[in-house]
Amino acid sequence: MTAALTGARPALPAPWPAALAPDCLEVIDLPTPYLVTDLDTVVDRLAGFTAALPGVRPFYAMKCNPAPEILATLRDHGAGFEVASLGELRMLERLGVDPAAVLYSNPVKPPAHIAAAHAAGLWRFSFDSANELRKIAANAPGSAVYLRLLVDDTASSFPLSRKFGAEAAEAHDLLTLARRLGLRPYGITFHVGSQCATAGAWRHAIGTAGSIMAGLLAEGIRLELLDLGGGFPARYLADVPSIAEIGAMVLPALAELLPYRPGLIAAEPGRYLVAEAAVMAVAVIGREVRAGEHWLFVEVGAYNGMMETIQVPTGWDYPLWSSVPGHGEVATLPFTVTGPSCDSSDTMFSGVALPAGIDVGDVVYIGSAGAYTLSYASAFNGFAPPTPLFVGGRAGGADARDLTQELVRAGSRGGR
Repeated sequence: MTAALTGARPALPAPWPAALAPDCLEVIDLPTPYLVTDLDTVVDRLAGFTAALPGVRPFYAMKCNPAPEILATLRDHGAGFEVASLGELRMLERLGVDPAAVLYSNPVKPPAHIAAAHAAGLWRFSFDSANELRKIAANAPGSAVYLRLLVDDTASSFPLSRKFGAEAAEAHDLLTLARRLGLRPYGITFHVGSQCATAGAWRHAIGTAGSIMAGLLAEGIRLELLDLGGGFPARYLADVPSIAEIGAMVLPALAELLPYRPGLIAAEPGRYLVAEAAVMAVAVIGREVRAGEHWLFVEVGAYNGMMETIQVPTGWDYPLWSSVPGHGEVATLPFTVTGPSCDSSDTMFSGVALPAGIDVGDVVYIGSAGAYTLSYASAFNGFAPPTPLFVGGRAGGADARDLTQELVRAGSRGGR
């Protein structure tokens, strides 16, 4: 028996916050495109992280979405913050976050950023080379430093090891050099790559860090920080390890593979906390057939909000829905979905099933769109990024079906 006959609403692809279901979004009396974030989902994700990893303090990697509403929500619910630039630190200062509580985990920083962050009270800096240590010693003398370690990140969608990370064999000499330069050898960090697909990557990296920590004891160096970095995956369409599965791998590793437990075990979740909390709404602006292939042109492309769709050779599969009546029940066609710009590489999806009758003026809803969308977005070719909107939490806690006035307020301030 079909959903239409039973009266049930077709199931949305998982994950999709109930507050952002398409029939709830239809009440928004604002023009597309927009990106609407449910702050209550952000709070729930933070709670899930801390429940799965007790004793691990989350420092939000704000580069993936630095919206003040999100930062304030995480601040109010006990999260710490990790920055990659002085500009990000200044955003936190405007929200009343003490720089002394912030981690600066970019391994290569402009000297002026180091000096200004140090002057503001930030005292913990990441590094991955002797050159960076000397830069920190000159611009933030006496600071605590933690080594970015090169680890296996081949199971991630976005490996980072080509650009950052010291080899394990270099770690001992670098941390002892830090002490000779008058810095405080403080800890080790690593990153298993963004959107890591295997929980075992963290266990392997913890084991490597533990070996380094043990070797440093002979030098009288006892580290105070182990930072598990980021990489905690969000759900799009493909299955990924749950945060509970990652926790079940990490917690025993911390107990079994470290020679002692540092005073601070940290992590830098970003995508995990915010991706699934937001939905992007974009209108169809054109429908064409090219060489027998069905194309949809929509008002947001890779350059103004959907950059990750063209960063991975295999593409990036977001959950999609539409405003077409009966979506989930009606006949579909495979579509190539492309952006509004005159750049032919601005094409986001290929072969995605959407209602066969979708046409100009209909809306495509893109789920799990809260991470690395607006933070990457530009106004390339004159097409503006989506308007950021917020519901729940600091947006006023309005019911999903009575959001219009709150959303108008969010839209009028640009959500920033």
